[in-house]
Amino acid sequence: MTRSTIVGGAVIFVVTAGMVAPTGLRAQQSASPVTYTRNVAPIIPQKCQVCHQPESIGPMSLLTYDDAKQNAQAIKNRVAKRLMPPWYIDKTVGVQHFKNDRSLTDAEIATISAWVDAGAPQGDPKDAPPAVAATTDSNDWQFAKVYGKPDLVLKSPPYTLAARTQDKWFRPVSDTGLTEPRWVRAIEIRPATLDGRKIVHHVLTMLEQPEMGVTNLAESAHDMQMTAGLFMEWAVGKTGELFNPDAGKLMLPGSKIHWEIHMYAIGREIKDNQIELAVYFYPKDVVPPHRTVLKMFDVSRGSELDIPPNSTAMTQNFYVLQAPARIENFQPHMHMRGKAMSMEAVYPDGKREVLSAVNNFQWRWHVNYIFADDVAPLLPKGTTLVFTAWHDNTAANPNNPDPRQWVGWGDRTVDEMAHAWVDVTYLEPAELDKLVAARKAAAAVKKLP
Repeated sequence: MTRSTIVGGAVIFVVTAGMVAPTGLRAQQSASPVTYTRNVAPIIPQKCQVCHQPESIGPMSLLTYDDAKQNAQAIKNRVAKRLMPPWYIDKTVGVQHFKNDRSLTDAEIATISAWVDAGAPQGDPKDAPPAVAATTDSNDWQFAKVYGKPDLVLKSPPYTLAARTQDKWFRPVSDTGLTEPRWVRAIEIRPATLDGRKIVHHVLTMLEQPEMGVTNLAESAHDMQMTAGLFMEWAVGKTGELFNPDAGKLMLPGSKIHWEIHMYAIGREIKDNQIELAVYFYPKDVVPPHRTVLKMFDVSRGSELDIPPNSTAMTQNFYVLQAPARIENFQPHMHMRGKAMSMEAVYPDGKREVLSAVNNFQWRWHVNYIFADDVAPLLPKGTTLVFTAWHDNTAANPNNPDPRQWVGWGDRTVDEMAHAWVDVTYLEPAELDKLVAARKAAAAVKKLP
């Protein structure tokens, strides 16, 4: 039996029965030495090759044994520190099941380390697993493996960025060309070229359309949610938005996309940079019952983010939910001094629970952690969401360009900020109760012998 899953933005097919995958633990238990073909080759195609192949964003290719051996020590160093693959969730707290989990297990890290320590032996070519045909280039549309080719692809107008200049924010508007209402089940954004990925810090897309109110929003949320929210945000490390099967976004005829593209200079001119937006629609006869809203939860409190030289800082903010909600993801956004961020829930009865936390934030990888459907937090009205962010402006932070500088809030990459992008799906009170009861029943069944 197989199932499809998304790893590092690419979709792979994983055997769930009838096959035992090699792991570091099993390798240590067996008398056989750890080799590339037997132990490491099953890991790299699924977790590394989507970025590490020619003309992709990785600094080296890892398509062959020779590629891996040449970079063996660097691979070990990065995976042992959990810097690669980019997945910085604290594995000790909060939700641990995600639709797009690209992380390595402890056993996989042990396998790679043992292989490198043994001199990176190749092993018997006959032990090599079949090629993973579903592995894709990071320059491909990643969700196409789930839904087929995108139904709509839009490009921003081109912009040429000078070799040396201040940060730029480009805000053009593009027509969608839609002539009928369509519901969206997934969205991707990407710079059109590899050079574009080197200069684009983030992209915001706002959907401008003639809509009265917010269609398919839970009645309990209409007083607190007056707009449809942001269409999508993108930064390096994020693939896109995958909506819950009962939710999505609505695009109307005559709608437009208002882009905000933040770019920074890298010492050489980048000509005609463009951003591509791919939209995957539900079938025309499908109208999901819920409208998901992408919200920005500010953590830095704007001017209160004030970090003296050679010091650390913590900021915190609180938001009370005025309607029941399902939280679909967690995506921290900070800059070079950002180190960690958490999202907690304080329930109306006083119970406090960490929903998710990133404990090793890397500003070049703005990963969107999408909760699996059966564990996405279900929160009653009156729940307080608590967001906490930590910044490190010391020499101990390897991403810090200059710990002697006093750093405050600002939009430039050399400034700091802290907020979380979170997709919120509002629910009716009775619906929340039904979903909570269904989860409790499912959990009880799992506990049965």
